[in-house]
Amino acid sequence: MLSTGLGRWRRVLEQVFPVRHLYVRSGGAVHGLTMTTGRQLALCGILTGGALWLGVATASMLLSALSAGPDEQQAIHTKAYYERLIADRQARLNSAVAQLSGSGSSMEELVQSIEKRHVALALLLTQVKGEPGLAAALKPEPLKDFAGRSAVDGVRAVKADQDRLIAQAETFAKSRADRLRLAFRLAGLDPAAFSKLGGEGLGGPLIDAKDPRALAAVLDVDSEFAERIQHAATDLSDTHVLSHQAETLPLNRPTVNTRQASGFGARTDPINGRPAFHAGLDFAGPMMTPIHATAPGTVSFTGVRTGYGNTIEIDHGRGFKTRYAHLAAINVAVGQHVALGERIGGMGSTGRSTGPHLHYEVWVDGRPQNPQRFLEAGDYVQQAD
Repeated sequence: MLSTGLGRWRRVLEQVFPVRHLYVRSGGAVHGLTMTTGRQLALCGILTGGALWLGVATASMLLSALSAGPDEQQAIHTKAYYERLIADRQARLNSAVAQLSGSGSSMEELVQSIEKRHVALALLLTQVKGEPGLAAALKPEPLKDFAGRSAVDGVRAVKADQDRLIAQAETFAKSRADRLRLAFRLAGLDPAAFSKLGGEGLGGPLIDAKDPRALAAVLDVDSEFAERIQHAATDLSDTHVLSHQAETLPLNRPTVNTRQASGFGARTDPINGRPAFHAGLDFAGPMMTPIHATAPGTVSFTGVRTGYGNTIEIDHGRGFKTRYAHLAAINVAVGQHVALGERIGGMGSTGRSTGPHLHYEVWVDGRPQNPQRFLEAGDYVQQAD
């Protein structure tokens, strides 16, 4: 029965893939190749396997693209935007240069200068394309048609667009960098010291060349344009670094929709009525109001401290520490790493307390600081974003 079935299948395959003879003439000689049913089946299997692999690979790529997370999707859209932006400028340049064909050598230097300026602008955009808000600040104007315009007018239009673009980049970079520097000063911190810590700064010739004349030589552009490019790149590099450093500092609010009840400094103790120093800020709210970490860090203490009641302390590194007191609930453990905004406990009234509230402190190098300065700094950082 089995042999009969196999024989039937063999006859079917021989009908579909009959023996074929291929003849190839080369150099006056004829060579023959016999394609048996087995060889044809093997070749068909190889082709089918290749097609199947190609289909699976294509489907995998499509699935990966469709399942990309929000951050990946944003990165893809941002990259595509700046590629279009650079291509838009290149199209303007190509259109103007095309008008100069046959115009003589008198325009060659101007054309070369504009082309080199375009390369410098493309380098700046490529390095800073991930900066929040830059896409809106550098929104391109509609591409104008150069038809019917003289070659000189076309080149001048491209040059004017380049000047407009670098002016927008300069304004955006300086405004954002200045706001971040002010935020650090509001917190009582030296922005220059944090800039030296590094992080997400830019590199390459735009930053490495200390002298604008050296950068002009590297980019082969005029010194004035090189200086403007360098200023924009330097401010954007500082912005990258300060933004990165700000994310590691306690600049965020520990509670949401709560009332600030008491400030930092000297005050009358609400329990005994005597003058006392208040080392933090108080936020009043309902019992079990969520308490959030104001910066990423590692939990260094959980438990009861005299006067503070149930307390959480988080070490943020580089001498920065925050304390959250009078809690009704503690949701973290010592040694646990917490992220910015992560819920760590619930508001309560433990310890020396007259009602449900959070007592929040910020310490730098072992000394309590005014948390209000850090909250104001955080507001400025958010405005810079």
